[in-house]
Amino acid sequence: MGNHLTEMAPTTSFLPQFQALHVVVVGLDSAGKTSLLYRLKFKEFVQSVPTKGFNTEKIRVPLGGSRGITFQVWDVGGQEKLRPLWRSYTRRTDGLVFVVDAAEAERLEEAKVELHRISRASDNQGVPVLVLANKQDQPGALSASEVEKRLAVRELAAATLTHVQGCSAVDGAGLQPGLERLYEMILKRRKASRGSKKRR
Repeated sequence: MGNHLTEMAPTTSFLPQFQALHVVVVGLDSAGKTSLLYRLKFKEFVQSVPTKGFNTEKIRVPLGGSRGITFQVWDVGGQEKLRPLWRSYTRRTDGLVFVVDAAEAERLEEAKVELHRISRASDNQGVPVLVLANKQDQPGALSASEVEKRLAVRELAAATLTHVQGCSAVDGAGLQPGLERLYEMILKRRKASRGSKKRR
């Protein structure tokens, strides 16, 4: 999925101001990024093929009662040759979602390098990071706390709000609480940003 879409970075004109939060989903190839995106969109598991450019979907997430928030989600291919392009998509983003395959422990070191590289990029400093430890439905999958240690999430910049959430694209477990936490972190960052501007 997504192979029919042209490779282009999001522009601010594409996103109606204040109507949707701009969130970018990145991670190594085969981590399950696109399957997670379509689980959120269609409420069912969709088997996908490797993304060669990007997929984008507008997703409404209910937050208590009838209240809800809309995320404009960009899912960007994770093959090694595409990773240098990630920064083109993450400029001016409200939040980063980094997806890892928790059942593939041998690739977590590679994932750690990419997570730290993208979160420390000049455009992304301070952007909230939600790490989704996907494939919790598979035997031997590492827990969220173990993934947090292996990725050294706490070593990210002090100003970066982070949360690690176990999840599964197959049954959707963990996705709702993960996105709720991301939303809270985005709001917290915006409030802090407004506060620092007032003090100037």
